[in-house]
Amino acid sequence: MRARAADARRAAVLGKPIAHSLSPALHRAAYQELGLTDWSYDRFEVDEAALPGFMAELGPEWAGLSLTMPLKRAVIPLLDEITDTAASVEAVNTVVFTEDGRRVGDNTDIPGMVAALRERGIEQVDSAAILGAGATASSALAALARICTGEVVAYVRSEARAAEMRQWGERLDVEVRTADWADAAQALRAPLVVATTPAGTTDALSSAVPEQPATLFDVLYDPWPTELAARWSAYGGAVVSGLDLLIHQAVLQVEQMTGRAPAPLDAMRKAGEHELAAR
Repeated sequence: MRARAADARRAAVLGKPIAHSLSPALHRAAYQELGLTDWSYDRFEVDEAALPGFMAELGPEWAGLSLTMPLKRAVIPLLDEITDTAASVEAVNTVVFTEDGRRVGDNTDIPGMVAALRERGIEQVDSAAILGAGATASSALAALARICTGEVVAYVRSEARAAEMRQWGERLDVEVRTADWADAAQALRAPLVVATTPAGTTDALSSAVPEQPATLFDVLYDPWPTELAARWSAYGGAVVSGLDLLIHQAVLQVEQMTGRAPAPLDAMRKAGEHELAAR
């Protein structure tokens, strides 16, 4: 799957809200490093209702799109094909426009999670815990399907969410056990903890971080660090951030959209860190 590497190509990130997105900084840094001086990358605030019209007006200069909420599922009917990875969680965060005009959807969040963990030396774990049960949690389960050899415990707030996570586990061939959010402090003793909840949700858990924590993957990046991540680091545990995830999934997007590999990981990380620091 490769976009045409011709001059004057366009790409963008779509979603609502979108003003906070770091994607333009990451992709533009990659273009500069790769010498793609005629490529541009923008952001557009687009909701589910406006997405079909937006995509219908895209011309041949477009190489690809990055998608954030609430578009990751809404885009699927508008595509010619989606990859097995995207189909596994029914979510597309990347659209590539191929040379023959087809629109192919992929999910780079899942391999991006795996790559971010691998960068910190986490190749395999024998068990893991997930805090939360939203769309990001299903992607986390799909990533854990690749690296976790045993049980994943998902801590959730309702039986409906618990049932969803068990269904995702069956679909992704992951052994999932669900537990009540009231017992979420127990999750912090797992070899790998993946926090997928909104800002502030895990703050109350920071006092329960064990003296020798293992690895925390907190998908947030702004504000950073979260209280949980700060306490985790203070106790000497390894922390993987949402920025790590964002960068690694963007690396894969750049490679797919431009047909150039490897994408410049270090330059993209510096751009993301600089953008965050300026906020």
